[in-house]
Amino acid sequence: MIYSYSFPTNIRFGEGAITELSAYLKANNLSNPLVVTDPNVRELGFFKKIISDLKNHGLKPEVFSEMHKNPVKSDVLKGGDFYHQTKRDCIVGIGGGVAMDVARAIVLRINHHRDLFDYDDLIGGDKYVTEPVPHFIGVPTTSGTGSEVGRSAIISEDETKKKRILFHPKLMAKQVFADPELTDELPPFITAATGMDALTHNMEAFLAKGFHPMAEGIALEGIRLICENLEIAVNDPTPESRSNMMMASLMGAVAFQKGLGVVHSLAHPLSQLLDIHHGLANAICIPYGMRFNIEGFEGKFERIAQAMNVEHQTGAAVVSALFELNEKIGIPKKLNEKGVKEEHIELLADLAIDDFCHPSNPKQVSREDFKKLYKEAL
Repeated sequence: MIYSYSFPTNIRFGEGAITELSAYLKANNLSNPLVVTDPNVRELGFFKKIISDLKNHGLKPEVFSEMHKNPVKSDVLKGGDFYHQTKRDCIVGIGGGVAMDVARAIVLRINHHRDLFDYDDLIGGDKYVTEPVPHFIGVPTTSGTGSEVGRSAIISEDETKKKRILFHPKLMAKQVFADPELTDELPPFITAATGMDALTHNMEAFLAKGFHPMAEGIALEGIRLICENLEIAVNDPTPESRSNMMMASLMGAVAFQKGLGVVHSLAHPLSQLLDIHHGLANAICIPYGMRFNIEGFEGKFERIAQAMNVEHQTGAAVVSALFELNEKIGIPKKLNEKGVKEEHIELLADLAIDDFCHPSNPKQVSREDFKKLYKEAL
């Protein structure tokens, strides 16, 4: 079955949901979509089928896929120019976090012409988001970031690779088509890395300081779904495991409006400096970051342990379970297996302390803490 629900945006969820995209566009008097995806997804069979279906229904899609693995400002500017040059009337983001971030940033760019990073949320740039934005539709093809239901895009500076946040409620998709069948062609490594990204979102959202009981409840259910389904989705995928992972990914992105934490601040610099896949960086770092957070928050870790269904309901058991899960799905235990070296730690710590995620971590994190964590994970 295909289900409809709204939280926070409108979602059509279920196998085959993507077949409704053409009818949706036509019902909204949209005929010239800019389809934004990454270069890898562009070559996959399901993507070509989506484009063919749009054309068969009399629509005139154009595809934009010029983006880096960690998207930068120039990717967004090229996409905005292409939108205007080809006279588009809406934007459809199809892919994982990279494609969705670029698509959402292009949505902002179309009618907002200040320097892109004037709109950085961390410097109050949301006040400049005053104009209408194009109709935006999100179609996830991974079960990781969940950014199809988000309101923000993370885009890096071209030169420094510093990550900036573009955020505004106007950037939320009008409609999401979440079809688990679109994850069927994912290789096991991507399923593993994106799945651990989703787990990180849910765990860090649950632990983040601040008050948001709804987000915490959603996060616990997301943790349960991932721990019951990720190993199956990686090693012996079933429709049920793929579906549950996509739902858990959506839940993580809803939950982390409460905040993220130390793990993301460890992971972002690894992508900036060494171009390590974001989900993989989170996957390697999460056991170390969670261990850092245990003291003083034992009660919260007991709840996480219950959701993970580990035998002993302690923080130490949670960390052990994370190491075990990573091993089962082929995630490296140490950063040195991905090219991180001792000489990188000082710069990584500089980038981590400047990152925007750790201020919502339940425990304060110093630069020395980041150095220690990187060394433990090295």
